[in-house]
Amino acid sequence: MKKNGNGNIENGSIFFTDKEDYSTYSISNRFKEHLEFTLVKDKVTVTKEDAYYALSLSVRDRLVRRWLRTQREIFNQDSKRVYYLSLEYLMGRLLGNYLINYDFYEQCKKILAEEGYDLEEIMEYENDMGLGNGGLGRLAACYLDSMATLNLPAFGYGIRYEYGIFNQEIENGYQVEYADDWLKNGNPWDIMRRNLQYRVKFYGRVERKNYPDGSYCFDWVDTEDVMAVAYDVPVPGYKTKTVNNLRLWQAKAHTEFEFQDFNKGNYVEAVAKKNDSEVISKVLYPNDTYVEGKFLRLKQQYFFVSATLQDIIRKYKINHKNFNEFPDKVCIQLNDTHPVIAIPELMRILIDKEKLSWEKAWDITTRTFAYTNHTVVPEALEEWSEKIFGELLPRHLQIVYEINRRFLEEVKKKYTTDEGVLSKLSIISPGDDKRVRMANLAIVGSFAVNGVAELHTKILKERIFPDFNKIYPKKFICITNGITPRRWLRYANPKLSELITSKIGDEWIRDLTHIKQIENFVKDEDFKKQWREIKAQNKKALIELIEKENKVKVNPKSIFDVQIKRFHEYKRQLLNVLHVITLYNRIKENPRAKFVPRTVIFAGKSAPAYYQAKMVIKLINAVADVVNNDPEIGDKLKVVFLKNYSVSLAEKIIPAADLSEQISVAGLEASGTGNMKFALNGALTIGTLDGANVEICEEVGQENIFIFGLKAEEVVELKAKGYDPKKYYYENPELRKVIDMIYLNYFNPKEPGIFNDMIFGLLNVDYYCNLADYQSYIECQERVSKEWLDKDAWTVKSILNVARVSKFSSDRSVKEYAEKIWKVKPLIMNNSY
Repeated sequence: MKKNGNGNIENGSIFFTDKEDYSTYSISNRFKEHLEFTLVKDKVTVTKEDAYYALSLSVRDRLVRRWLRTQREIFNQDSKRVYYLSLEYLMGRLLGNYLINYDFYEQCKKILAEEGYDLEEIMEYENDMGLGNGGLGRLAACYLDSMATLNLPAFGYGIRYEYGIFNQEIENGYQVEYADDWLKNGNPWDIMRRNLQYRVKFYGRVERKNYPDGSYCFDWVDTEDVMAVAYDVPVPGYKTKTVNNLRLWQAKAHTEFEFQDFNKGNYVEAVAKKNDSEVISKVLYPNDTYVEGKFLRLKQQYFFVSATLQDIIRKYKINHKNFNEFPDKVCIQLNDTHPVIAIPELMRILIDKEKLSWEKAWDITTRTFAYTNHTVVPEALEEWSEKIFGELLPRHLQIVYEINRRFLEEVKKKYTTDEGVLSKLSIISPGDDKRVRMANLAIVGSFAVNGVAELHTKILKERIFPDFNKIYPKKFICITNGITPRRWLRYANPKLSELITSKIGDEWIRDLTHIKQIENFVKDEDFKKQWREIKAQNKKALIELIEKENKVKVNPKSIFDVQIKRFHEYKRQLLNVLHVITLYNRIKENPRAKFVPRTVIFAGKSAPAYYQAKMVIKLINAVADVVNNDPEIGDKLKVVFLKNYSVSLAEKIIPAADLSEQISVAGLEASGTGNMKFALNGALTIGTLDGANVEICEEVGQENIFIFGLKAEEVVELKAKGYDPKKYYYENPELRKVIDMIYLNYFNPKEPGIFNDMIFGLLNVDYYCNLADYQSYIECQERVSKEWLDKDAWTVKSILNVARVSKFSSDRSVKEYAEKIWKVKPLIMNNSY
């Protein structure tokens, strides 16, 4: 039997057979065996949660053989591999998605029914994997699904956070955070790899060693070390033999505890270092408003990058004796700036450990990394204090300085000596408070930089990084984001999926371009009727959830007007609230007039330290309390904030939505993927020409979307001339009344003054142009209400939205990455597998 570098048997008959003979390995058999032998339960003691866990383990068992064979084929074919590095993976619940991808859904539904369980109910016992926060992590999860479906040799790497972003509760209208202990009952999907542990270093100092021939090297010594332990999660493609791997790192102390301290009776100190080490993977995104939080955030980034690069190099060395072919066999995709520390880390390994020259190491590095930028919001373009960076990673700071020195010297020779331009290009910011600019480092150290929508890429090239674009004119490209139709239509909206499949077949699930065929049915009255009935059923299910969670009765015939996303001022949930108050005032002023009823639904979390965003959540709930309890308003208007937003909650809300709010100030949303999910489920978009809204408008047609507000260039012009938000306040009586009501505590009589800072900011700064776009937004919403009254026309627009958004499949996005950046080809899987 053959063994690999870790001493594991690879091809022996003990583990592998050439054919999948599941006659004695059925899910039904495995389900019963896991209940009895893994969970040690019988029919008397078994719970529904046990049934979920046993079913998940049974499905995982069926994935394992193809999982192992996929890795074996990658090894045997010596394929070029793509490694996707992301600090977030918002995976959601895995069971339902895996059942669909492997076509086990109906089989498992029948198995559970025979045992007295309902599959849909059982799936509710799965916790969302707490590995992400917002769109960045959900995009990564969609891409993993597409990579496997397209049979690409791909690996995801991240951190196995013990606690997720946080559980959100609403107390007296305020967001309150509680720990998201998503692992409290274990995770049936991941497998601990006990033999895969890597040492990760922090702090210490750098020694220079000089040799008689004049050469020298550097040693990073006296470090504080942590072990990274691997946990693997299978990622199956849709009806394919490929099962890729998501490897997550968990921090473990290098030593269990200081035994000498323990023997002396100093028990607390004995385990202190162990606890300090393991906190690295405790929580997603620590509060970095404090110095300790900044250290921990940077620790997390380097921890997962260091372990990942050690793992990548270990795998590369199995088939290769030197690094000459490294960029031809390895492509590392950096998902935003969080993993960019990988660039100096690979340089450190190649120079200090592998003894390559700087020139050779830099050539390898700059042909290995590709960088995806996800934002133009200044604070999200990460910068690290030189002091923190140097204390935590002293050798890396040296390397970054040397990268910067050589880069600027090259710029001076080939491009410009203008000090103003050089200061913008520099990886190290000028001045006394020097900072390491991670986006600049990513651009200099990568062979490709991509934006995630056409407008976003244009802004990157022309406004954010214009000088970099002049230096590297071919480096910047656009790959518009996408979403997986398996999760966001087939799984989230089964009734609509069944209707679509009944008309055009199911090939759209694998290739979303086929969905355009439903456009042929826009004049089919029976089809349109069924389309409306399905939307009504989805709305009914959401109404039941709202009544259960929020104790609010909702009009099922109202427009379900939905804004669900991370709370940030640029996403302008506040503008939505201003519209809600405007509607409220109009009804109060003329309660007998005919109004098109609306249910305005919000969901989303604010970062714990983001005071302004948290106060918008408070305002939403304060307005909801008044609106929902005013008898004059009745069922004409309701406001709902659904707490603890997650992937699984989005799967309940999106299929029920009529109107999708994508109202960020133009020029600041990189792409967005929520806009794509809503459109794919038949909701019409109201939005600015921002991010991927621009391309959605081009695809679905201007007559099938509601566009308002300033364009990106108009926002820039407005601010350049001197934007005065007070002008809009004084010139618009309806807006002035809304603002005054908030300021005069109409919605918060028991907590006077709590929104004064918000109003002061709106009237004196309004950085995100809420007041400038207010009237255009109100008029656009009036058009929404008018068009809603024509049910047939609205249904046609809904169908056309679904039919025309195939461009926004993550399969298309990943194909573009594979062809334009990664240069990887699909695996050729042996048919006997």
